[in-house]
Amino acid sequence: MVTLPETARAVIIGGGVVGCSVAYHLTKLGWRDVVLLERKQLTSGTTWHAAGLIAQLRATANMTKLAKYSQELYGALEEETGTATGFKRVGSITAALTSERLEELHRSAAMARAFGVEIEEISPAEIKRRYEHLNIDGVTGGVYLPKDGQGDPANIALALAKGARQRGAVIRERVKVTGIARQGRRVTGVDWVSDNGAERGHIVCDMIVNCAGMWGHEVGRMAGVNVPLQACEHFYIVSEPIPGLSQLPVLRVPDECAYYKEDAGKMMLGAFEPVSKPWGPIPDSFEFDQLPEDFDHFEPILEMAVNRMPMLGEAGIHTFFNGPESFTPDDAYHLGLAPEMDNVWVAAGFNSIGIQSAGGAGMALAQWMEDGEKPFDLGDVDIARMQPFQGNKRYLVERSTETLGLLYADHFPYRQKATARGVRRTPFHEHLKACGAVFGELAGWERANWFARPGQPAQYEYSWKRQTFFDNVAKEHNAVRHGVGMYDMSSFGKIRVEGPDATTYLNHIAGGQFDVPVGRIVYTQFLNTRGGIEADVTVTRLSETAYLVVTPAATRHADQTRMARHVGDYRVTLTDMTAAEGVLAVMGPHARELMTRVSPNDFSNATNPFGTAQEIELGLGLARVHRVTYVGELGWEIYVSADMAAHAFETLWQAGQDMGLKLCGMHMMDTCRIEKGFRHFGHDITPEDHVLEAGLGFAVKTDKPDFIGRDAVLRKKEEGLSARLLQFRLTDPEPLLYHNEPILRDGQIVGYLSSGAYGHHLGSAIGMGYVPCKGESAQDVLASTYEIDVMGSRVTAEASLKPLYDPKSERAKA
Repeated sequence: MVTLPETARAVIIGGGVVGCSVAYHLTKLGWRDVVLLERKQLTSGTTWHAAGLIAQLRATANMTKLAKYSQELYGALEEETGTATGFKRVGSITAALTSERLEELHRSAAMARAFGVEIEEISPAEIKRRYEHLNIDGVTGGVYLPKDGQGDPANIALALAKGARQRGAVIRERVKVTGIARQGRRVTGVDWVSDNGAERGHIVCDMIVNCAGMWGHEVGRMAGVNVPLQACEHFYIVSEPIPGLSQLPVLRVPDECAYYKEDAGKMMLGAFEPVSKPWGPIPDSFEFDQLPEDFDHFEPILEMAVNRMPMLGEAGIHTFFNGPESFTPDDAYHLGLAPEMDNVWVAAGFNSIGIQSAGGAGMALAQWMEDGEKPFDLGDVDIARMQPFQGNKRYLVERSTETLGLLYADHFPYRQKATARGVRRTPFHEHLKACGAVFGELAGWERANWFARPGQPAQYEYSWKRQTFFDNVAKEHNAVRHGVGMYDMSSFGKIRVEGPDATTYLNHIAGGQFDVPVGRIVYTQFLNTRGGIEADVTVTRLSETAYLVVTPAATRHADQTRMARHVGDYRVTLTDMTAAEGVLAVMGPHARELMTRVSPNDFSNATNPFGTAQEIELGLGLARVHRVTYVGELGWEIYVSADMAAHAFETLWQAGQDMGLKLCGMHMMDTCRIEKGFRHFGHDITPEDHVLEAGLGFAVKTDKPDFIGRDAVLRKKEEGLSARLLQFRLTDPEPLLYHNEPILRDGQIVGYLSSGAYGHHLGSAIGMGYVPCKGESAQDVLASTYEIDVMGSRVTAEASLKPLYDPKSERAKA
C-alpha cells in the first residue's frame, strides 16, 4: 500500500544523491511538507555506480565553496544519521605530462590559494614518493591537495535521505511521476503511479524540483521546461585484489584521460575519453543497470594505464563497468528556477561530479527556494543560461560526444567547443568568414573572435602562452585606438519593452532613471534586494512608449525571464528582437569620418552627443545609430533590420577601404574594455557584487521613489563600502592574466582577479578584482603595494580606481 499525502509544499522528482540532498536541506530550513518520489529505488540511476571522488577545487570561487561544503557535510552526516558515508580524506594528486598541462596546474594552484584551498605544487620525484606505484616517465610535475577525499556514493545519498526523513520529509520508492498539471506559468500538482501499476494518485503542490538525473530532460518536458542534458556511457574497471595495496591518494592523469582510486585493496581505473558515446533512449525498466561492455572503446585508455601503473598489467580485471552519466552542453550542471515556469526548480545534469557537488548544490538550491533569490552568485550553473534550442536532441547527442572528454582536456583560455556548431549565425556571418574571421561560440551564436591574416590558418592553436592570434588582436586593438575598426555585435540581446507603463515599469526593475527624452540612452543595472547586480544593460528610449534593452548575448534569456517575472500589473509587453536586427560597431578616432561617408545625417556632438540615438539613412537603406562604446573610443553601434544588414556591411566596408578600416573581433573588444576599466558581467559584476562596491553608483538614481535594490543601495551608502573593485596593470609586460589569479596587498592574499586580458595599448596585462576595504578610504586602499600571483610568481602591479586608459572619457565624447 502506497501512502502519500494529497498536498505538499514541494515535490522532489528523483531519488539520487542530488534529490536526497535537496530534501535534506529543505527540511533543515524548516520545510516539513516535502515529498520525494523515486521511480525505482533510491540511488538506482547513476548514484550507485559513481566513483565517489570528492575534490575541493573547482573553476570558480563559489563552485569551490560548494565543493568544500559537500566535504564538510559528508564528514558530519555519519554522526547525525548513524549511516556510514565512507567519507575519508585521502588527498589527491594530479600529474601533468606536458609543459602546457603543468602551467594549467600551477595556475590552478595559485587560484586554490586565493580560494583558501590547501594545495602544493610537487615535482615528479615527490609524486613518486607519495605514489610509489606510478611510472613517472614523461611526468613534468603535478599538484597535491591533502584534503581531497573519497566516499561511498550510495551511502552518502541514503544518509541524506535519512536526515531528511528524520525532519519530516516523506520519501517514497517505486512511485513514478506520470504527469505534471500546469496552469499558466505554474505547476499545480503531479500525477503518480506505483511501480506495479496497482495504485495511482495526485499530489497538489506549490512547486516541484526536477532531480531526475539522466531522466531530467524528459521530466522537464512534462513540466513545460527545457533541461538540456544527454546520457553518455562512462567506463571504469576494478582490478582483482592486489597484495599489499593500502590506502592511496586519488590520482588523476588527465593527459591520459584517466583517474585511479584505491578501494579495499583493489584499484579502480576510470576514463574521460576525448570522443564519448551518447546513450539512449533509457528503458523504462532501468534500475541498478549497466550497459554492454565495449572493450575496443576502452582499450586505448587501458594500454596507457598499464604503462603508467604497471601493477595493473599484473592484476586481473575483477569488473569491467559501463554505466550512464548525464552531461550538459557546457559541462556545468543545471541548478535553479527554470525560465519557462515560475515554480519549477531544477538540480540535474551533474557531468560525473554529482557526489562532490550534491551537498553544496542541495544547500544552495534550498536556500534559493527559501529566499526567492540566489544566496550568492550561481551564474555558472544557473539553468537560465541555457538557450531554448539547446534542448534539441540531435544537438545534445552531437555536443555530448565532446563534453565528457572536456573534463580532462586542457582547459586553455579561449578554448572553443568543436561540436554542434553553426546553429546561430548573424546576418554578417558569411561576409566576415570571407574576410578571415575565426569564430567562437557563445549561447549558440557564431561570433568573429579575431581575424586571420592572408595565408594564416583561420583557426585556434591553443596555449597558455601568447596564442597565435595575439598579434592579430594587437593590430585590431591598435586600429580602434588610433584609426577605425568595425565589429559585429548582433549577438548581443535586444529586448523591446513597449506599452503605456514602459517608463514606470523600467524605473521599478532597474536602477537608472528612464523618464528621459526620446533618443536618450541610459546605462544601468538590474539589482536584487541586496544591491547585487543581476544584469548590466543599456536602455534606449525609442518613443514615448517603447524602449530597447541591450544585454550580453549569454544572458538575454535569463534577463528577459527576470523582466517577465516583474511585469505584474504593468501594461507592457516584452519582445526578443535579437535576431531582427544586425548590429555593427564602428569605433575609433576616425569613426565620425566613416559615418559621414555613408550617411547624409549629422553625427556632430550638437546633434548626436554621447549617450543618444538617432534614425539615419545608410547607403540605400535605413538604420538607427546608438552613440555608446564598450571599447572607450568615439563610435557608433549601428542597428539595421536583418533584411538590410548585408547592404549596410558592404556600404561601410567599401567606404572604409582607403582609410584603413579594420575588421575586429570579440577578443579585441575584451582587451579594449579592460584597459578602460569597463566591467564584464558574470566576472567583474555578479548578483553577489554590490553595485556601489563595483564602482557603478553613478548608474543608480536613488532619488527615484521605488526600485528593486534601492534600500540596499541607501544602506550601503550609510554603512560604507566593504570592498572596492580595482584595476591592475602588471609592471612586467610578459606575464598574461586570465582570471582568478590571487591579489596580494602588502604581501598578503586579499582576493583574486575577476577578469584579465592583455592591454595592447598600455603594454602589459590588465586585471580587475575586488579588494576588502572596510573602514578605509580610497586613498588608504591605493596607498598599499600590490602584486598578482601568476603561476606562483609574484608580479608587481599598479592599482587604480579610475580607468587606466582615458580616465575622463574624453575620447568617447570627442
